[in-house]
Amino acid sequence: MSPPETQPLVYVVDDDDALCDSLRWLLESAGYRVSAHSTAERFLLAYRPGVAACLVLDVRMPGLSGLELQQELIRRGERLPIIFVTGHGDVPMAVEAVKNGAFHFLEKPFKDEQLLLLIDRAASHAVPVAEQAQRLCAAARLATLTQREREVMDLVVQGRKNKQIADDLRISIKTVEAHRARAMEKMDVSSVAELVRATLAARGPA
Repeated sequence: MSPPETQPLVYVVDDDDALCDSLRWLLESAGYRVSAHSTAERFLLAYRPGVAACLVLDVRMPGLSGLELQQELIRRGERLPIIFVTGHGDVPMAVEAVKNGAFHFLEKPFKDEQLLLLIDRAASHAVPVAEQAQRLCAAARLATLTQREREVMDLVVQGRKNKQIADDLRISIKTVEAHRARAMEKMDVSSVAELVRATLAARGPA
């Protein structure tokens, strides 16, 4: 079995708690990680770009509707594959959802096998989107570094020690440590290995 962190993540947003529990069991038994939310607002607070295979989304919910959430994700430039599910489906809603880029529109009740097949297909489409999002995120973080933080970070990535970096840049070791700590914080990493991966991601494919 794959480690949990390597299993594809599926977001589920539906105000029907029983359905959320049922989908969580179904998807986890099929090898997916699940992040379930009862409202679009809670989903937006938890959402991390570039990490999910797809979003299984109810159309009618308190607060933001599924279609309004889709519009918000589009506004943010997100291209997360969305599988809409609803017990109140009608043709205009289906047309609007698909026109706005929905991956599929599924009416309740549906068969488990049908949903799993759609999620498998959506996941295969999500891989390049996720990689692109990770590159854009890393590049955006890289752009927040000051010139000195970038110089220190580049030398860290090259495998240089703090004392060597201090000698190279003619600054104190304490200053190197401060710039290094700020650079790693801005890049959202906790180790040199993660820093290397983030730097490579920001630069994109060779």
